[in-house]
Amino acid sequence: MAGARKALVTGAGGFIGSHLVEALLADGWEVVATVRYTSTGAIGYLADLAPGQRPEIRLGNLCDEEFVRDCAKGVDTIFHLGAHISIPHSYVSPRDVVVNNVVTTVNALEAARSQGVRRLVHTSTSEVFGTAQTPSIDEGHPLHAQSPYAASKIAADKVVESYNRAFGLETITVRPFNTYGPRQSRRAVIAHLIHQALAGGTVRLGSLTPRRDFTFVTDTARAFVAAADAPEAAIGRHVNLGTGTDVAIADIVTMVGEILGRPLDVVEEAARIRPSASEVMRLTADNRLARELLGWQPRISLQQGLARTIDWVAANRSRLDGQDQAR
Repeated sequence: MAGARKALVTGAGGFIGSHLVEALLADGWEVVATVRYTSTGAIGYLADLAPGQRPEIRLGNLCDEEFVRDCAKGVDTIFHLGAHISIPHSYVSPRDVVVNNVVTTVNALEAARSQGVRRLVHTSTSEVFGTAQTPSIDEGHPLHAQSPYAASKIAADKVVESYNRAFGLETITVRPFNTYGPRQSRRAVIAHLIHQALAGGTVRLGSLTPRRDFTFVTDTARAFVAAADAPEAAIGRHVNLGTGTDVAIADIVTMVGEILGRPLDVVEEAARIRPSASEVMRLTADNRLARELLGWQPRISLQQGLARTIDWVAANRSRLDGQDQAR
């Protein structure tokens, strides 16, 4: 499309990244999408996009500063989603998670500076807040790292903040709470639950009592697009993305069973339960700032989103079979 604005999406082959690429293309953007290089040349969930609707795909490593800088040439907006996202992996390999998530963020920021990129939209996580100290979490809630992953994201968020203040780079940090939907791996509890439920038999999960604010992935992707054109008042800010309502994992089990038309037999497995001092018991977003600054609010109800996710998992169970499972 002649004259289209150009976006760079890091981590584009992943769950949220692939949906963001779709949303940007539908909105008329030209998109450069980075995917981690492997010997197979796999492009992740970008392979699900129709051939005529795919972005320019660049294979490489976001820890390579030159690669990121080259990808940012001629770009209007960088959407930085590339990161190690597994909380359990951060217990096993904390150095890998922390170094990767901070270095890749610095590389994205430096690329934005050197290439004259107008704005960088950075991806944070609700995990930076730890267990809620208030009924709902606004952007001023204290940060409390309860895992090395959460600590890595706090560090990355602060680096982004520093580039806005020190260098005047236009940055907005969006903090999705628990996003779910098609293409999510079995590391996530909803995808893991649905995969097991469709297989029949006993569903094995970790703790059923934690409460989360679940947002359907297309709603989250819309918020990222909105951040690209948010007004000046949003620059340098952190913005929470969530529905404002939380549910217990046990409630999700019940809802999935109702959609499938049968109760689910669930067993809590000790091996899947996180350390007590590390488990975040409740996360609920106060999304007033997102509504004010981004003009955004969720459109897809939890029931609608779960039904759509069940349909996708049912059609893609073989793809999920070999994936890491939720804890």
